[in-house]
Amino acid sequence: MTQEFGDKFEELQESIMEDMRKVYSEKVIDHFLNPRNLGRIQPFDGFGEQTGSCGDNMRIYVKVEDGRIINAGFSTNGCGPSIASGSMVTELVKGKGIVEAQRITQDDVLNALGGLPEESLHCALLAASTLKEAIRDYLTFKK
Repeated sequence: MTQEFGDKFEELQESIMEDMRKVYSEKVIDHFLNPRNLGRIQPFDGFGEQTGSCGDNMRIYVKVEDGRIINAGFSTNGCGPSIASGSMVTELVKGKGIVEAQRITQDDVLNALGGLPEESLHCALLAASTLKEAIRDYLTFKK
């Protein structure tokens, strides 16, 4: 009985992955299933929080040293594409100077992920906008 259940579970899991591959790139799937930089970092120098057009909420934290973002973390209550976008934007920003980091756009996130379906494009915008807010927070309160 246990083996039969395990076999059915594996079949279901593979079917779900096949369906995901029809819609999302391997990068999106990877960042959704294995998000990088998930969670609040301590200490952080800048914090941004935004709610997207779909109601997803995202938070981004940045740590800055000598004018460069050396660490970033994110959290979201959103869908797979929101998780992937938050994960990717925190990867893109690491090591960048503040000015360069401020230039990261929705298109940069989309290109790095290999695209998103039309109905999920706003997730990349949410990630890029939340990053910009975290950087503004840092610039406003830096000493």
